[in-house]
Amino acid sequence: MLLDRRLQLFVVLAGVFVTSLVVGDIIGVKLFEAKVGPVVAVMSIGMLPFPVTFLLTDILNEFYGKKAARFVTWVGFFMAIFAFIVIGIAVQVPWAPLTRADDYTGTVENAFNNVFGGSQRILVASMIAYLVGQFCDIAIFNGLKRLTRNRLLWVRATGSTLVSQLIDTVVVQYVAWTGVLPNATIVSIIYTSYVVKLLVAVGLTPFIYLGHAVVERKLGIAPVVLGENGEPLAPPAPPATPAEQSRAA
Repeated sequence: MLLDRRLQLFVVLAGVFVTSLVVGDIIGVKLFEAKVGPVVAVMSIGMLPFPVTFLLTDILNEFYGKKAARFVTWVGFFMAIFAFIVIGIAVQVPWAPLTRADDYTGTVENAFNNVFGGSQRILVASMIAYLVGQFCDIAIFNGLKRLTRNRLLWVRATGSTLVSQLIDTVVVQYVAWTGVLPNATIVSIIYTSYVVKLLVAVGLTPFIYLGHAVVERKLGIAPVVLGENGEPLAPPAPPATPAEQSRAA
């Protein structure tokens, strides 16, 4: 198999994408406060790696097309399910008796189960929100790219992320915290999380242009160009070599 730059980049992007998704699911049980002036925002720590998935989705969509972006989305989904199964088995496996000794200083059963048992609910919530948000992001990005005739990268990158992050935030917070936190707290988390995500989406715009420039100019990989029907145009065929021309003759 020929590992050219295009394939190598695809593997790297997919690997970082899946890692960001699974890590965000696992650490998402932690809530933290961020003070922005007089406003105190309560958010899940899982929101730190999740914007990376939307950024990478846009890059995959830009340089490999929506089918490749959807493929990586499904790979991430099934890897999250795999993580969910492994964590579930790990929680159920009996602990060694030595971990219950008073002088044992390692991780104990209650602490482990509290973190990873709780993360299972986050995994379920994030998987539902993830599929809805990612496919929304891909569809909007592709639609805006067609409407702008492959121009205005910032419009499709920011526009698709803003809508998909709103859907993702509402779904994941309600599924994750309903019955655990009061509704007013859940609404507050949704509001503050989305405001922060708006700021992150705007802040990531220069990095999208930077990534676009690195991939196109340094790696020599051209972005996908969409035709009037929204489907990628086939790249022009390379000129025939003298040997190929002689065989054709």
